Amino acid sequence: MKKSENIENQDILLFDGVCNLCNSSVNFIIDHDPKNYFRFAALQSDFGQQKLAELGYNTEEFDSLVLLSKGQVYKKSSAALRIARKLSGLYPLLYIFMIIPPFIRHGVYDIIGKNRYKWWGKQDSCRIPTPELRSRFVDA
Repeated sequence: MKKSENIENQDILLFDGVCNLCNSSVNFIIDHDPKNYFRFAALQSDFGQQKLAELGYNTEEFDSLVLLSKGQVYKKSSAALRIARKLSGLYPLLYIFMIIPPFIRHGVYDIIGKNRYKWWGKQDSCRIPTPELRSRFVDA
């Protein structure tokens, strides 16, 4: 993303850049986001670290995706369901799960988050976007 663009008006997804599940999820979102609603930044990136610090979150733990949207901050299952709501196909129907109390939704999310490296693996470094996708990433 060009520095001159106003990123405050973008939906920005902060994700664990070394997590295979997270990187696959970013690819899935890109493939199902034909209107380009979302921009991305790794939690480990300079931008991600700055945002985590501004929000008062731990800058060393990357167990949740963080969605920054129109001045609001969403984490865990709330972020995932808000993302699904803007995707193409039937994925917006998943938003109905918002009726489930957050402690249950987040509990399931936490189980997956704590086991994601064991179940899906981990990369040695953050993903580098292809030239075609570079504009979708804040720090690229």
